[in-house]
Amino acid sequence: MNKQQKMCMSALCVCFLAFTSCAQRELPLSESIRFNQLGFYPSEEKVAVLFSDTIGRRPFSIRDMTTNRIVFSGISSEPRSSSFSDKKTSVLSFTGIRSPGEYRIEVPAIGRSHPFVVSDKLLEDIALAGLKAFYYQRASTPVEAAYAGQWSRPAGHPDSLVVIHPSAASPTRPAGTLISSPKGWYDAGDYNKYIVNSGFSVGVLLSLYEDFPEAVKQQNAHIPESGNAIPDLLDETYWNIGWMLSMQDPDDGGVYHKLTTPEFEGFIKPTACSKQRYVVAKSVTAALDFAASMAQASRVYAGYGEGYPGLAGKTLEAARSAFDWAMNHPQALYNQRAMNETSDPDITTGEYGDRSAADEFFWAAVELYLTTHDDSYLETALRYKPERYTLPTWSRVGGLGSWSLIRYAGTLEGPAKTLAIQAQTQLLAYADSTLQETETAPYNAPYGRSARDFFWGCNSDAASNQGVTFLYAWLLTKDKRYLTGALHTMDYLLGRNATGYCYITGWGYKSPVNPHHRLSASDETTEPIPGFLVGGPNPGKQDRCEYPSDIPDECYVDVTPAYAANEIAINWQSLFTYFSTALNAAVRKE
Repeated sequence: MNKQQKMCMSALCVCFLAFTSCAQRELPLSESIRFNQLGFYPSEEKVAVLFSDTIGRRPFSIRDMTTNRIVFSGISSEPRSSSFSDKKTSVLSFTGIRSPGEYRIEVPAIGRSHPFVVSDKLLEDIALAGLKAFYYQRASTPVEAAYAGQWSRPAGHPDSLVVIHPSAASPTRPAGTLISSPKGWYDAGDYNKYIVNSGFSVGVLLSLYEDFPEAVKQQNAHIPESGNAIPDLLDETYWNIGWMLSMQDPDDGGVYHKLTTPEFEGFIKPTACSKQRYVVAKSVTAALDFAASMAQASRVYAGYGEGYPGLAGKTLEAARSAFDWAMNHPQALYNQRAMNETSDPDITTGEYGDRSAADEFFWAAVELYLTTHDDSYLETALRYKPERYTLPTWSRVGGLGSWSLIRYAGTLEGPAKTLAIQAQTQLLAYADSTLQETETAPYNAPYGRSARDFFWGCNSDAASNQGVTFLYAWLLTKDKRYLTGALHTMDYLLGRNATGYCYITGWGYKSPVNPHHRLSASDETTEPIPGFLVGGPNPGKQDRCEYPSDIPDECYVDVTPAYAANEIAINWQSLFTYFSTALNAAVRKE
């Protein structure tokens, strides 16, 4: 240490001694101290970030809220800079705090933090809330006060008289035919139901069951089916699977792309909605996402034949039929603009369109092969195998096929084994590249270092997705770096970020209260329905709302019209539910 460094450290020590000598004076509450608003696990890293325009190395302390004693003292890191912002941060590390309890951070001349806890069950309740959110999204049934409390509501959208749109007409079901297609989850902030997004969401939730079955079996989400000897996750997922099965044309195996009104309903209660609902156009992506998730459902629900008699066989038959239809209609991509030129009424709701079905063919073929061991499906999977690992999203589902191959790698042989090993190698390469330079990142997290990290749905499609990928890497290697990376990513989502928000409704001391969510906006309570992950900072601002900042990681606003940053969606919810449930299980298993 040179003379200048010694003088600097001496000055810090004098400042720290002065601080501790007058520690009894209450410091003001400061919003500049950012951390996971739920707290930390006893045995894992504990990091907060000091967010300030004028920042240098500072002393800080941790106070035990029960004894009112200082139990840890430290010095913050050197200031850190962002690649896209002039804001400065400094990291406060206090991993030495290992005893369960309630604490707060104190920084002289800055203030005190909100309290936080150290608990070995840290994410258990928020993971349950993530799963319970799907119950609130149920269509065609009352959401009962016994399970939903102040967020209860009457049944909406029975969907017993749904019209075949001209784009979906067939010889046996001409335009105007009425079909019944009840149940399912409302897709997002709107009241429509979409097969592409539903298939993705079901695939993620069933992957959670397959990867962490014991953790899932222990969950009690307090839904009507709780206590029936079947995991609540599977009961809840079946509510959507039941609807999805009704979206398949029984005559040819094709699957309707979505069930929708011609245009979005207003921000009104489900019971006040009156627009006619249609099933619209069969598509190759809907058929393949349906086939993949039904094939996966077949092997998962096969173990619960008493509770769901015949479901495993029914879903497998439906999956095969949908896959055959897709093989015969590989170019049937959904194009809403082109459809509206030839069919009335025009449809203007969420498109879920795609330019290629290659990734859908891969995912569906993988799931069907793993369920049936039919080599014809393996041949298709090999034909469409990805060149690299990509985070799975509704429009890029190949990663879900990679997850399943990795999961079953130990049971495979020959070309299938080779394909699974390739999936493992690609995922680990992605995880390693993403973890690089985390230790010098402004928020000490793998996510949020680049402006490219922020876009529509980034809290899920980037952050939660990366967290799940780190957990797969940890399962493969048991390398602690990956588990720590997942924990830091969760810390980012739950408050250690540029906005200071915990991005889950109803959780933390600062969380969204005005999500773009018709159910939350139209009920009588001022509190949002809890447990939903919102989309997150999005400099695209497609909603044209007024945002407080143009800086990518600060480009978030908590107002109902802000669908580009503040909407909820079942695909985002499925990834957060996986991430929170699996991370809690992984830490406790370690």
